[in-house]
This record gives sequence, structure tokens and C-alpha cells, in this order.
Amino acid sequence: SDDPGWKFWKKRRYVVATLAFFGFFNVYALRVNLSIAIVAMTEYKNVTLINGTIIQEREFDWDSELQGYILSSFFYGYITTQLFGGYLAARIGGKRIFGAGIAVTAGLTLITPWLAKTNVYLLLAVRIIEGIFEGVTYPCVHAVWSKWAPPLERSRLATIAFSGSYVGTVVSMPLSSYLASAFGWPSIFYCFGTIGLIWYLIWMVGVADTPEQDARISPEELKYITESLNNIDNKKRIKLPWRTVLTSLPIWAIIASHFSENWGFYTLLTQLPKFMKHVLNFDLKDTGFMSALPYLAMAIMMQFSGQFADWFQVKGILTTTQVRKVFNCSGFVAQTAFMMGAAYWLSPVGTTFCLTMAVGLGAFAWAGFR
Repeated sequence: SDDPGWKFWKKRRYVVATLAFFGFFNVYALRVNLSIAIVAMTEYKNVTLINGTIIQEREFDWDSELQGYILSSFFYGYITTQLFGGYLAARIGGKRIFGAGIAVTAGLTLITPWLAKTNVYLLLAVRIIEGIFEGVTYPCVHAVWSKWAPPLERSRLATIAFSGSYVGTVVSMPLSSYLASAFGWPSIFYCFGTIGLIWYLIWMVGVADTPEQDARISPEELKYITESLNNIDNKKRIKLPWRTVLTSLPIWAIIASHFSENWGFYTLLTQLPKFMKHVLNFDLKDTGFMSALPYLAMAIMMQFSGQFADWFQVKGILTTTQVRKVFNCSGFVAQTAFMMGAAYWLSPVGTTFCLTMAVGLGAFAWAGFR
């Protein structure tokens, strides 16, 4: 046996995966909280003047264009550190970069209410900086797995960690709506900023850079991990043929596919709460819950899509290339049909159903290009 019994907490690699799960939970919670908060920040409220006249005012008089810039500013920073994050992690260590990326974002989230009230351009700048620091999280966590994950468990451990992204979205959207309604919109940033910093402390104390440096790992598990990784490391390193990679049509097809999926995914992630509030006229408390439904569907469908894709290959029904094409195209066609349906079936139930199906069935596209 590679582990001392079945007890979960004694399998240190699964402790790393669980803490990484909560790390990605924070990554997405810190990313989407503004999408809910901005609905509350720009909401018209009845204000009674001294003479008894009731007028409608909102705390931040931002037009839809400025709101679009505020919501998208995060991603301008996010795209700059995708490649750099992997390089940094190889040099400094995945654990430190992953933790620091989330900790800095959490710290900046705590001062977001002050920034918003001081100057909208300060808010834009800080959201870009948050994007820069969150951009390193996905690439650098692979450096963690390169030290901790036995090859035969790499997919399982990575899936545990990455699923935190969807759980973070599903939990943070309704929770943000509740916090905004009960305690005011600044409480959203104080809550998630604090949770992020608490996670960082637990991550830094609870996770070691390598199994060899972990004082709590069992000799059996250490031997199992190091031997399985040594079998890989002892093989001759292959020099990456960059020219072949960059001129490969299948690789460009995967890039185009991933680009397309992300375009729709992130557009909905940032804009859906505003759409639910202003177009479908949901109450603020309901906006977060209804906006989270599509991502709950995606989290569930992601598990099925991966299993189906593997099953078709294992049974010999489809080749690897056929699985990629069928799953990718069926996912995109389903998304297109339901997104168009959402545009024409403009009722709270109909549109929510169509958007939930569109995002949920997008999970099949992920199985097609992963």
C-alpha cells in the first residue's frame, strides 16, 4: 500500500488537492463578486427629500459603458500573466506563487469599497492588478502537481482542485446577493477578501513545496510519489519542437475552440447578474441565485462529459480524434441553439432555462479540447 490506511487526511497529496480546491474556490469568488456588487452599487433607490418629495437615486451613477469597462478590466490584467505564471512557478515554486496570487487579490478586494468611493479609475486600475495576480494561479498550480501528483493520479488530483472554480462561482453569487441585501454591498468585498487571506495562511502552513519537505507525510506515501515521479524524470527529456507546434492545424483548432468557449463563458460570468436584474427584473436577492444556476449545471455536466468521452474511447466506439470533434461540435451547437433561444424566449423562466442549458452543455466542449 502506498498510504497508511484509508484515512483521507493521512494522504498528503489529497490534502494538497483539497486545499488547492479551496484556493480555486477563492480565485472565482474574488473574480465574480464585483458582478453582483455592481448591481447593488448602481441600483436605483427611493430617496425622500426634506420637502417630502420622493426621488430615485443610485450610489454610483455609472452608465452601462463604464460598468462594462469595470467588469472587463480584470481580464486585461489576467491575459498578461498566463505564460509568465508557469515560468515564475518553475523558478520560485508553485506553492508560493499560487498562494501569493490569491493573497494579493484578496488584500486588494478588502480595499475595493474605499477605492470605488474615492475614484472609479482607481477601481479600474486595481481590478487590472487583481487580474495580473490571478493570472498566475492556473499555470503555476501545474508546478505543484509536477512535484506532488503520481502520473496515474494526475488527472484525478487536478480535477479535484479545478472543480473548486465552479463551486466558488455557485456559492459566491447567491452569498454575494444575500450580503448586499442584508449588510450592504461593501460587505461582499470584506467577506471574500477575509476568506481569501485565511485560506492563504492555511495553504502556506499546510502545504510543503515537495513531498520530501513535508514533515507529516508517511514514509510509504513519500516512497510511492518519489518512485513514480522518478520513473518519469529518468526518461530522456524531449526538446519541444516549437515550429511544429506553432504550424500545427490541430493545435490552432484547439486554440480557436478554447477561445470561443471562454468568450461565452466569461461574458456570461461577468454580465449575467446585470442581465438578470435589469432585463428579467429579478430582485437583488434572487439575482445571485439565478445567475449561479448555469454554473451549477456546468459543474455537474463536467463530470458526465469527461466520463462519456473516456467511455467512448475505452469501448472503441470512437477514436480520440472523433471524440474531440463530436464532443466539441455538439457542445457548441447546443450552446448556440440555447443562447438564441434565450434571446427570443424573454421570460424569467424561459431565459433562465435556456442560459442554464447553454452553459451546462458547454461542459461537453471542454471534454472535446482538454
